[in-house]
Amino acid sequence: MRALLLFVLVLFAAAAAQAQAPEGRLKKIAESKAISIAYRADAVPFSYVNDKGQPDGFAIDLCKRVVNSIERQLNAPGLKVNWVPVTVQTRFEAVAKGRADMECGSSTMTLARMKEVDFSSITFVESTGLLVKADSGLRSLSDMSGKKIAVVAGTTNEGAINLQLKRRQMNASVLPFKSRDEAFAAFEEGKADAFASDKLLLLGIGSKAKDPRSLTILPDQLSYEPYGIVLPRGDSSLRLAVNTGLAQVYAGDEIVEIFRRWFGALGRPAAVLEAAYLLGAIPD
Repeated sequence: MRALLLFVLVLFAAAAAQAQAPEGRLKKIAESKAISIAYRADAVPFSYVNDKGQPDGFAIDLCKRVVNSIERQLNAPGLKVNWVPVTVQTRFEAVAKGRADMECGSSTMTLARMKEVDFSSITFVESTGLLVKADSGLRSLSDMSGKKIAVVAGTTNEGAINLQLKRRQMNASVLPFKSRDEAFAAFEEGKADAFASDKLLLLGIGSKAKDPRSLTILPDQLSYEPYGIVLPRGDSSLRLAVNTGLAQVYAGDEIVEIFRRWFGALGRPAAVLEAAYLLGAIPD
């Protein structure tokens, strides 16, 4: 009986050790003591390159806290972060093909994108808006008939604008551009009457205009944009580790500090965002 009991205990111990062993990308992170994070340079204030040439922004701050949590979970202090620059077009491919373990920016989770990558718990909630010249006389999307709207090709904003125009049976032209800078430049040069993007991204790029006060964002809420950290599809271990880190941030004061740093001028988070953080504070 003692021998049998000892054998059973050994089996349970081995099974427990196997269950706790890192798998997938998490195993690679533990073995290499490094984690690769994709970031964008054009997603102010979520992800951009600051004056020191370093990735910065709300999403970057959040992901740094997640990395700290993963260090504790793996008992691997001092993980090296390898920053991987990506664009709107390459952000998902970088994670799917292993060039980055996650992408931290302003990526909206959609069912279509989940066929290629996975996402963490919600990190932010945004809406598509329209940036126009203050003296243009444009007051809402309804005024855009016959006008030209610049968008970044392949974004959810492009899909949202096309859907809204179809629903309203409007004949505005949607002009896709490769990058946010190209779309904004076309708008500033008068080649487009409006620029459609996530509202806070419009605030960020609008602040770089020659005369920011000459621009305004229309009040329309044209889409629902739930952001998440982009993760490799099917890697449940890494997703659990990332969501554990987010839950720890959301359950304490850290999310308040990060939000105040980047969006303090906006006051409290919107009710839907507060709800996302509350639901994301998943208990142990």
